[in-house]
Amino acid sequence: MRGVVSTLYSALMLRFSPTPAEPPPFERIDGADDAKVLIVCDHASAAIPARYGDLGLGLEHRRAHVAWDIGAAQLTRVLATRLGCPALLSGVSRLVIDCNRQPGDPASIPVETCGVMVPGNRTIAEAEADRRAESWFWPYHHEITAVLGHLWRHGPAPALVSVHSFTPSLHGQARPWHVGVLWNRDPRMARPVLDHLGRWDGLVVGDNRPYSGREINYTQDTHAGAAGLPHLSFELRQDLIADAAGIERWAGLLAEALAPVLADPGLHRVEQF
Repeated sequence: MRGVVSTLYSALMLRFSPTPAEPPPFERIDGADDAKVLIVCDHASAAIPARYGDLGLGLEHRRAHVAWDIGAAQLTRVLATRLGCPALLSGVSRLVIDCNRQPGDPASIPVETCGVMVPGNRTIAEAEADRRAESWFWPYHHEITAVLGHLWRHGPAPALVSVHSFTPSLHGQARPWHVGVLWNRDPRMARPVLDHLGRWDGLVVGDNRPYSGREINYTQDTHAGAAGLPHLSFELRQDLIADAAGIERWAGLLAEALAPVLADPGLHRVEQF
């Protein structure tokens, strides 16, 4: 496993190569037909389609957190392999369109993000906004719906897990959490996972930190919350998943926390909160 993860990391994280002229809307990882969970990664890619050039940004910003969730894609792939479940990863940078924001939201196609101006997004016509949504946002979300439907046809109500990452500091303030568990009204997965992670010595676990699932969580709210499916989001601090060893370690920790929760037959039913 270590060799596989190392290869993924070297190929997909350390080497920032030119992206395809037209990045695919998503990457799909297949799992068991009767898997009990789908893992998604809304900010998996830093790819900017050739037609948009560099959006007026230097390479340092196109590699940075403003463009994608660093380490989250690799972690998603390894976690899905450990759990034997399917995964979906977005195919385009959130600088082009954010797959975890409602189209039309000012943050969907950001003009400014984390203090960084995005000149290429400064004047976006409605037709162009629609084109971006039709090219990347909607295909990704339609595929989430399709995969959840497939799992549901082959087993009980599936769970949905999102993987994100966050910067070690923001505006000069250190962020002490190693991992955050984000959730809104449905506590079925969040509470036992928080309890499990909280038993690890030295691990600083954020309950709706550093972000809150009660504020912005479009993918989870749309595909799971509205349908009554169990769900949660993980936020991993980027310095902890900055290499293959960190990715492997955290995939193991998250899989260990999720496995008993997903194995509980009482979890897999529709409930509205």
